[in-house]
Amino acid sequence: MKAKNCLIFGGSGQIGRHLIRKLTKNNYKVTVVTRNLHQKGYAIKTQANAGYIDIVEANIFDEKKIRKLFSQTDICINLIGILYESGKGNTFKNIHSVFPSILAKLCKEYKVQQFIHLSALGINNAIDSEYAKSKLDGELSIQKNFPLATILRPSVVYSVDDNFTTSFMTLLSRLPFFPLYYDGSTKFAPIHCSDLTDTIYHAISKNIYSKIVECVGPDVLSLKEILKKLLYLIGKKRLLVPLPLFAATISAKVFQLFPKPLLTIDQLKLLKYNNIPSGKYQTNADIGVPSTRVFDSEVEKYSYMWREGGQFSTKKYNPTNS
Repeated sequence: MKAKNCLIFGGSGQIGRHLIRKLTKNNYKVTVVTRNLHQKGYAIKTQANAGYIDIVEANIFDEKKIRKLFSQTDICINLIGILYESGKGNTFKNIHSVFPSILAKLCKEYKVQQFIHLSALGINNAIDSEYAKSKLDGELSIQKNFPLATILRPSVVYSVDDNFTTSFMTLLSRLPFFPLYYDGSTKFAPIHCSDLTDTIYHAISKNIYSKIVECVGPDVLSLKEILKKLLYLIGKKRLLVPLPLFAATISAKVFQLFPKPLLTIDQLKLLKYNNIPSGKYQTNADIGVPSTRVFDSEVEKYSYMWREGGQFSTKKYNPTNS
């Protein structure tokens, strides 16, 4: 059987790298689009054997250039997303709404077999968040232009190279206290990156079409519970201090001035809403891919790197020592 060609946008991130390995090991050929071949090309190439991966440098809004890629594409996968706006076209509207619309139209024009789009969990409720609104607008545009698309809505995605657990562990290891927004009551269903890529692969290999799937891990945890677990795993004791909304807003305004914001006003708005299954759509378990990786045991595998004052340590963490 002829190997199918997958066109991936966002292949250099944690999800993309895991997915490339899974697809190529199962004899799918992959073309990855990156805007900076010099910086990201090597890291992408190492995810697959030669002959199974091709890397193309292009601005994702250069429709003329990316159009050429669709003539040989069987499956289009969009993993691109941003957590904050940073100018130079990196706005929520451009990345989450306009770009998915372009891809959906090209998928329709070139009769692509499947379009897998990565969105986000909980966006229906977070009506005051620009992030959530842009994600929802992107979904609606995709459904209008390419109804066969499968939209995956993950909760927080974590792994050894994520921007969630690793950032928290770094901060918790260095700060004497940590602020709790909304009393740390916001609930999440963290999904390990490998469980998410298993779900994406399942949707592709089983030819799943025209669905919205909520992708979640086996645990439902509040933000406070997550922080306590991370503190235990890195062997630290820190004060978790609830912040009133006015103080939280001030801190967010300060944090969002950083080159890589720790927190933005828009993210603070998102934290008002739980990030767990809505019950309105099927989950990854419902389509046959239940998450098997438990938050505590997975994070423990790399938490030892933060035990020594936020510095990488070669001493493996043994929970019986705490």
